[in-house]
Amino acid sequence: MVKLTFCLRRRPGMSFEEFSAYWGDVHAPLVAERAPLLGIRRYVQVRTADIPALHDALRRRNGGSPEPFDGIAELWFDDVESFTASRDPAAQAASRELLEDEQRFIDLAASPMWLGDERVIV
Repeated sequence: MVKLTFCLRRRPGMSFEEFSAYWGDVHAPLVAERAPLLGIRRYVQVRTADIPALHDALRRRNGGSPEPFDGIAELWFDDVESFTASRDPAAQAASRELLEDEQRFIDLAASPMWLGDERVIV
């Protein structure tokens, strides 16, 4: 299994509450519906806890690191080939639809993503 990790920052002008509600109530069902077409085996949303003082302390601990992300999306695939394979027209359409929806609530240029292997330690 490989995992796509997508660190999300909300669009400028959108509150965290608006972002979180849209991500959970609108976008999540779209992903779930399209998961079989796209080879997604698991999809998890991790929202940043609303504890500003703690986040400020963590940033100071790290010498002034950037603001935390608003959340992280984790998507699992069988292997790299499943993720990168040429897809049929229905899967390509599903992928475009998800990207169009992401543009409604994610600042894509400020939201890095990468594909990797998990190494569970504990």
